[in-house]
Amino acid sequence: MDLYQFSSFWIDFAGGMLKPVASTAVVAVAVALSFSQNLDLQAEMIYATARCFLQLSLVGFFLHFIFSQKTAAWILLPYLFMVLVAGHTAGHRARLVPRGKWIAAASILAGTWATMSLPIALKIVPFSPQYFVPVAGMMVGHAMAVTGVAMKQFHEDIRIERNLVETALALGATPRRATIQQAKRALVVALSPDLDSVKTVGLITLPGTMTGLIMAGASPVEAIQLQIVVTNMLVGACVLSSALSTYLCLLVFFTGAHQLNHKAFAAH
Repeated sequence: MDLYQFSSFWIDFAGGMLKPVASTAVVAVAVALSFSQNLDLQAEMIYATARCFLQLSLVGFFLHFIFSQKTAAWILLPYLFMVLVAGHTAGHRARLVPRGKWIAAASILAGTWATMSLPIALKIVPFSPQYFVPVAGMMVGHAMAVTGVAMKQFHEDIRIERNLVETALALGATPRRATIQQAKRALVVALSPDLDSVKTVGLITLPGTMTGLIMAGASPVEAIQLQIVVTNMLVGACVLSSALSTYLCLLVFFTGAHQLNHKAFAAH
């Protein structure tokens, strides 16, 4: 990027930020309402808004640089960063699961990459930063949510039904067989909100991908076609990531002798 391009970028950025800055007037109204009603949410609102502004601005700078790169390493870098952050977040939700952050990160990585590989191989989604990074972000975000819930629910159900699980193990069942009902229940709880959203997509709210394309001037038909592709990928990523997480949890929930690891279910 030469000096002229650098200067033009900053001029365009400064001009484009006028609207986001002006939109904070809505937040000011909310802050005033909180103050008048003694809700004590003013500081949190201001902090959240400022953090959002800063984070998105930094992400914008980073993506502006990434989008100008052509090598696969630069395209994959944001994806791997998102997976690490998602693994940390999902693992924190399931913090009672030993090594939960690593299990979540591995599950999200495998689930989302497996889901993206086929559309890329079939050239449905181009392997370019403009397409890959936003789509990967959506899939990682959804996979993070369902994986964290699945792991937490799986751990809780085994803890509650510990006697049933140990009885099944004593009768010769494998750890997976002994916990199949708990795993099914955890996956149903985790996946139901996303599956319900898929059933009502377009009827209650217009999805983000479709809305963004339409606002950018794309044909609604083209926007719908891409949204269908993205929605199918989201379903695949969520199911694969959450299911894999329950398998990986067995490695820390049970010992090598197929006995329940009581340390994993000790009171905290």
